[in-house]
Parts: sequence; C-alpha cells; structure tokens
Amino acid sequence: MGYRVAVVGATGTVGREILQTLAERDFPADDVIALASSRSAGTEVSFGEDAVLKVRALNAFDFKGTDLVLSSPGAKVSAEYAPGAAKKGAVVIDNTSFFRMDPDVPLVVPEVNPQALAGYGRRHIVANPNCSTIQLVTALKPLHDLVPLERVVVATYQSVSGAGKDAMDELFGQTRSIYVNDPVKPELFSKQIAFNVIPHIDVFMEDGSTKEEWKMSVEIKKILDPEIRLTATCVRVPVFVGHAEAVNLEFDGPIDVEEAREALRSAPGVALVDHRTDGGYVTPQESVGEDKVYVSRLRQDPTVDNGLNLWVVSDNLRKGAALNSVQIAETLVSDYLN
Repeated sequence: MGYRVAVVGATGTVGREILQTLAERDFPADDVIALASSRSAGTEVSFGEDAVLKVRALNAFDFKGTDLVLSSPGAKVSAEYAPGAAKKGAVVIDNTSFFRMDPDVPLVVPEVNPQALAGYGRRHIVANPNCSTIQLVTALKPLHDLVPLERVVVATYQSVSGAGKDAMDELFGQTRSIYVNDPVKPELFSKQIAFNVIPHIDVFMEDGSTKEEWKMSVEIKKILDPEIRLTATCVRVPVFVGHAEAVNLEFDGPIDVEEAREALRSAPGVALVDHRTDGGYVTPQESVGEDKVYVSRLRQDPTVDNGLNLWVVSDNLRKGAALNSVQIAETLVSDYLN
C-alpha cells in the first residue's frame, strides 16, 4: 500500500532535507505533496535525484485523504495547522517545539523509545525532539541500559543551520565581509558569529538558562528517563552543518569502559569511532550527509565516582530533524498504520 504524504515547510532547509530523505529511503508513498506559505506557491523543490514537485499553498490545502504529514514550518504555523490536519485523519509528525511537552503527544527517537508511538492516536500528532536532544539520547540509550544514568553535563557546539537558512546566510556574509575588510553587522544573531562562538541559543529564561538548554533537560526526561538530571550550556559555533556535544556522565553504579564501548558498537543508529590517535575521532564536518550519531573520545572521568566522558557528533539536518521524522513515519507504517 502506498501512502499520501504531505511535507509542510517544503521550501525550508529541513523541509527540503525531508523530501530528499523520503526519496533516498524509498518511502512507500504513492503521492507526495510539497506545502509552504502562499508566497512560495508555484515554486519547485527537488524530490530525489530526478523528480521535481510544485509547491502548493498550505493555507489553501485540504488534508482530507492525507495519511501522513511531515511538518517543519515553525512553531506558530504548526500550532495553527497541525491539529486541523490531524482532525482530517492524518498523522502529523511535527518537527517544531510546539507539541513536544504535550503529555498527549509522543516525543520519539525510534532507536530510543519507539514504544511511545503506541500513544499517537490520542491526538494523531507525534513530536520530533530538538536536534541536540536527538543525538544525545541516541548515544546515551545503550549506556543507560547498561547502568542507569544519574546526571548528564553537556556543552553543545551547534551549527548555524539549526537556526535556518537565514542564519547560514549570515555566517557566509559575515565571513566574506571579514575577508574583504567590510564592517560586520549582526542581524539574526546577537553577536558576530563568523570566527566566534556565542553561548546563547533561543531566549533567556528567569533562572539564567536559555530555552535551548531547558529543552534538553525536559526532553531527555520525557524520552529516556524522568529521573535523569541534566545541565547544559548550548553554544552556537561558526559551522554550517553538524552539531557536536562534549558530554560528562555520572551513573548510579560502576561502569566498565570496555563494556560501554561494546554497548555503543552494537547500538542502533550509533557509530563508535574512537581511536586514541591523531584524527581518531569524528568532527561535525565529517558527519554531514551521514545518518549515524557518532561517538568518540570515550573515557573514564577520574574526578567523580562512576563517570564517563564522550564526544557526540551528528548531522543536525538529517538525524537531528529530517531523518528522525522519516524514521518515525516508517515505524508508524510498519507497526501501526498497515
């Protein structure tokens, strides 16, 4: 059986990646509809290597008869259109932050908590987690199964593509300006991003954390274990694609590094690349276009009881967004919608 699939936000960076991923993975779709704002209606987007789809206006589209909606248009747009699509019978897989902490909406990483999809019918909406959370919980799941985690301390190094195409353009434009000795004027970012790092992603909250840091804390509890304590410092770095995370872990009992290494080697969605030589690790640039979450620099932390350190890298547009959404759709099709 082929499905009717709509991609909302099809002209955006993540929307284009979703279309590419659907084509690459030969998703069982008889019909794929590209939707975006009315100003983008009539433009064309690629679907795989050869096919081209003409974009249709979201505000004029009737979702009746649509089986799956993969949505990445921004939280305000999702809040407006996702419930209506669900009421028309579609299952909406939403990549924005709007529904993630709704208790009736599963928050899913298929390699970590596919069982949560059993609750998709409560609202016919499934939430895709934050990109930095997805790669973190994918790496932590096999270790948490080995010995339960108590505390996670993470510093993220997040690429500008996590803030969209305009952010990528700003990094490019600022870099060019510096090389030709033109003035640099931050617009999207609060400070210069080219040749700099900015410890500020999303808005500030009352306790001094940013919302990005809060998201990681609450999402890991919903996905992996409500007892895990997490503290994060989220940093934007002058990289176009690919997020990295330096992670410190504390477990509630002894954990053997070699057992941890073996658990990571056999974990779905994870690639352990940890050679204690020059270049024996993965960087964000090397993760671009790849589906795996890469773990490197695995070692004991001698400063705490039962501690490990590791380095986690992934393509934030693929596993951190598009691929995870498509994997959710694949799991729904195989286990719930057939």
